[in-house]
Amino acid sequence: MKIHGTAVIHPSAFVEEGATIGPDCHIGPFAVIGPEVTLGARVMVKSHAVITGWTEIGDDSTIWPFACVGEVPQDLKFKGERTRLIIGARTRIREGATLNTGTEGGGGITRVGDDCLIMTGAHVGHDAQIGNRVILVNNVAIAGHVHLGDDVIVGGLSGIHQWVRVGQGAIIGAVTMVTNDVIPYGLVQAPRGELDGLNLVGLKRRGVERAGITQLRAAYQMLAQGEGTFHERAARLSDDFDSPYVREIADFILAASDRSFLTPKGPK
Repeated sequence: MKIHGTAVIHPSAFVEEGATIGPDCHIGPFAVIGPEVTLGARVMVKSHAVITGWTEIGDDSTIWPFACVGEVPQDLKFKGERTRLIIGARTRIREGATLNTGTEGGGGITRVGDDCLIMTGAHVGHDAQIGNRVILVNNVAIAGHVHLGDDVIVGGLSGIHQWVRVGQGAIIGAVTMVTNDVIPYGLVQAPRGELDGLNLVGLKRRGVERAGITQLRAAYQMLAQGEGTFHERAARLSDDFDSPYVREIADFILAASDRSFLTPKGPK
């Protein structure tokens, strides 16, 4: 066991032999830290939180009461193989959230980036890859093998189907089931997840200039109403628009995927 001399551990907490506790960590009453857990500097683990499995938590992260971080996957194919959960710096995991390690068949690592907020009761399934600055609102369910890009927001009580990719900067409305890939900067809402435009509020908050937003809106209309198949329209985007944001959408659509896409609706 490696416990830095500046770490503060409540007498009722249980830190198993083999754990690594970084400098200035605080571990609250009745928290449980497993033998293969590594906590970076200044990690705060509040009362009754459980961190187990082969789990690494980055500097300045906070785990709230009754969160369960690093338990085995909820996958019947899992046979006890040694897999990991890696959580980045400054990530906040709120009460009752659950995050599982990976599976051998899915790459072996579940990963959550920096500066994320995993809110109360949210779940991150095995082998999910979560980018930086992602927000999962209360009771969101992220299934196995899901990929969420940077700056994605998933509204409360929503679910993301296994193997789905959600591109950077997209936003998913509350109480929405997403079963297909979502383009970067997309806006998805309705109970069965319909692509309903672009995340214009998010783009403006990121400081994207008016000209960039205008090109994105024109590219979206081309995806909705242009000639040819959805993939053929996407392939023409990089030629028709001189915008890194549009190129990102085109590259995302043309990349390999295990799911189909939520597509823009054309004129009624």
